[in-house]
Amino acid sequence: MAIAEHLALLKQGVDRWNDWRRHNPHFPINLSEVDLSTANLAGVDFHLVNLDGANLSYANLSYADLSGANLHVANLGWANLSRANLSRAVLYIANLEKADLHLAELVHADLSWAGLIEANLQQANLHEANLHGANLKAARLSGAILTRANLTQANIDHVDLSGANLKGAILSDGSVHS
Repeated sequence: MAIAEHLALLKQGVDRWNDWRRHNPHFPINLSEVDLSTANLAGVDFHLVNLDGANLSYANLSYADLSGANLHVANLGWANLSRANLSRAVLYIANLEKADLHLAELVHADLSWAGLIEANLQQANLHEANLHGANLKAARLSGAILTRANLTQANIDHVDLSGANLKGAILSDGSVHS
């Protein structure tokens, strides 16, 4: 299937898309550089989908499965990703400014050099996530799980870490939080 065919299927609705995915779980999907800004994709199955450079700004991706997805340099600014599964997703250099990632699963996610300015990561699970060089300025991480996360060279100015679990996290100066 080409990108146009994937988009046509997606435009039939999330239920139709997810049904197709259930019957084609290993089919490689390339949606790189597509514009899905403002789309309502709540609960969509995008696991292992190539969304490299995609525009998902202002999209509703709450409860979506983006596990293992390639979101390299994707624009997710102002997107709703609450309760989404982004475990093992590649978000290298992605824009997540003011994105809502409340209660999102980001276990082993690569968020290196990502822009997370003013993002809501309250109670998100970032266990062993790579946040090397990420810009977390004014992000909300209260109650977040950051165990064994890599925060080297991350900008954590004005970040709310109240109640966050930082056990074993590698901090910006290279020290390990105990």
